[in-house]
Amino acid sequence: MTQVTFATREGGTTRVDEETVASFRASLRGTTFGPEDDGYDDACSIWNAMIEKRPALIVRCSGTADVIEAVNFARDHDILVSVRGGGHNIAGTALCNDGLTIDLSGLKGIHVDRKKRTVRAQPGCNLGDLDRETQAFGLAVPAGIVTDTGIAGLTLGGGFGWLTRRFGYTSDNLLSADVVTADGSFLKASENENADLFWGLRGGGGNFGIVTSFEYQAHPVGPQVMAGMVIHPMEKASEVVSFFREFSASAPDELTCLLNLRPAPPAPFLPEEVHGKPIVVIAVCHSGSLEDGERVLQPLKKFGDPLADVIAPKPFTVFQSMLDTAQPPGRHYYWKSEYLPELSEDAGDILIENASKISSPHSAILLFQLGGALTRYGDTDTSAGNRNAAYILNVAASWEDPAVTDEQVAWAQATWSAMQRFSTGGVYVNFLTEEEGDQRVRAAYGAANYERLVKLKDKLDPQNMFRLNQNIPPSV
Repeated sequence: MTQVTFATREGGTTRVDEETVASFRASLRGTTFGPEDDGYDDACSIWNAMIEKRPALIVRCSGTADVIEAVNFARDHDILVSVRGGGHNIAGTALCNDGLTIDLSGLKGIHVDRKKRTVRAQPGCNLGDLDRETQAFGLAVPAGIVTDTGIAGLTLGGGFGWLTRRFGYTSDNLLSADVVTADGSFLKASENENADLFWGLRGGGGNFGIVTSFEYQAHPVGPQVMAGMVIHPMEKASEVVSFFREFSASAPDELTCLLNLRPAPPAPFLPEEVHGKPIVVIAVCHSGSLEDGERVLQPLKKFGDPLADVIAPKPFTVFQSMLDTAQPPGRHYYWKSEYLPELSEDAGDILIENASKISSPHSAILLFQLGGALTRYGDTDTSAGNRNAAYILNVAASWEDPAVTDEQVAWAQATWSAMQRFSTGGVYVNFLTEEEGDQRVRAAYGAANYERLVKLKDKLDPQNMFRLNQNIPPSV
């Protein structure tokens, strides 16, 4: 009898007869893709084109029942599993070579309870989907800064964005989750039910099961916010970085600031002669009243002689998509990241020096402001730690030609190495690339949280079925 070969969890292979595989495929309501099927190549495509993997089978689930069937099939046959939500993670863990990919991208239902200000969303939704539905009611869930980002991976790893300083991480606003665990069980996790799992889901990544529904607390935001950016030439970078340091340090929780050093894109609001030349950008979002935002942002708007100032009242959904063109699907991406306790003068000088070495028109160095509401939680209140950081550094290499991969990766690694001495010692788990290893995963949580996460892994996934992530291996 003909057999299908799959990769196993431990790196070997297992063979499942074709009749059993066909029966499994027929048991699902969703669509399946094998290498011989139309649509397989598209199903293997994810945001980061640097990652190319070929699963033996992809199951695009239609609902929770399909997820349970897929988990049971993989467990019973010792098949390597990856889980795809939005497919946007920098490390590309949504796919696996020769294993089974459980694809949740078709699960995009969203329900907003306007009265309770809660939102129920499925794991295939991205931030743009979530913002569209919540902003129809003048509400928002604190989330990321690129609308193509999937809500599932973002939430499970913490999740920060323009509203974080006011309302906390995305995971801080998670009220409950429906989860399929490694033994095929269906659990509800909240503060009152499976509380240990709920604690682990709020930062611990996809280590403990597959979330099939997220329930969030939403907040009144917009629909208009005072937001945008001011852009200066790189020749003024020292003055701009110094201003950013002082301005962001005194910002109220309603205001979030982002420093961005990069080559100028061909944006219509920039003079054509500036396109491609190095610039330094301060982007901001004030989510309080427009009057307060105008007042708070006046010092920024009066500073220096910018190439452009596009700070103005605008719909929150419009501003949320501002960075989308800088991170489209299909480019090659490689990131390095650290949490910083402050932006010292020496650190600013190193950022400027390394920004001058950018050779790709798409690469950037970003410094995103944290603090605010994050500091109102204890380090162990949720599994998303590192709440003492003032900024998160993202050295974001981006390019189109695979021939320059080594050069771009080397630039990112050199810039990161030069900045490590300024780090808190922590790192954001969602920004870890595929090769960074166990010590960096530990640094994302701290010793106390990591130990607790291992105990939860021992309880829920002792065979480490869910290992294709920033993995927390079981101790057993």
